[in-house]
Amino acid sequence: MKISFCLITLNEAANLARCLRRCADLADEIVVVDSGSTDGTEGIARDFGARWVSQAWLGFVGQKNLALSLATHEWVFSLDADEELSAELRAEIGRLKADGTSQKAASPIPPTPVSGYRVPRCVFYEGRWIRHGDWYPDWLVRLFRKEGARFVGSKVHERLEIASGQVATLTGELHHYSFRDSADHWARCQQYAQLWAESEREAKRTAWLGAPMFHAVSRWLRGYVWRRGFLDGSPGWRIAWMNAREAHLKYRLLREGTTTRGGRGKTGCN
Repeated sequence: MKISFCLITLNEAANLARCLRRCADLADEIVVVDSGSTDGTEGIARDFGARWVSQAWLGFVGQKNLALSLATHEWVFSLDADEELSAELRAEIGRLKADGTSQKAASPIPPTPVSGYRVPRCVFYEGRWIRHGDWYPDWLVRLFRKEGARFVGSKVHERLEIASGQVATLTGELHHYSFRDSADHWARCQQYAQLWAESEREAKRTAWLGAPMFHAVSRWLRGYVWRRGFLDGSPGWRIAWMNAREAHLKYRLLREGTTTRGGRGKTGCN
């Protein structure tokens, strides 16, 4: 099994070396699609032998699909610059490469070939790994056959679609260093909320009067109580609170935007 590791970047000098250091020896090639970095990201990528491609921002879906199209091997690992492979995940990928063929998922005879592998992603936040609440386990298909795969979705929540085949599970974690501090966390929440609201308005959706508060309370209860975010201590509380604030902002922006435009669309946004 030969693997192309594909990344999209913009000013990721603070993260990229850590990311590539953990995957370079497993990669048969590294493809980096960059949307205008000015902080030394390019030099770090080239130090690890990456293929560097400059591309004005096409959105998350467009950038990732471009990186995918540039991969020259059958298998692709889609990786973000603020992520790294854990030791356990590195070992699992190493075994897959050594086997020379993809594993088969449990299935009736005749077996269906595996077209992708999902991994659990774990976030490092305020000095600790978060293993409860809304953030864990964040199952993502990251290792997959290039043929028949593509990214789809809205401006903020892209997802991978695989045309056929089984999706198997790897148990080693993908580590995610997502936020520098609380200010960075909230800035990211605001950005995502704005993009989400824009996507919903473009789809002609709106929200009822009580939607901001309803979704904020529901999100807090889901993450902190039902999914036991309280077991992560004070960071678990702050994550649940920030997620609730983001949910409130998303639906408030959606209501404000549709009211300003005078539009009326489909109700019942989730």
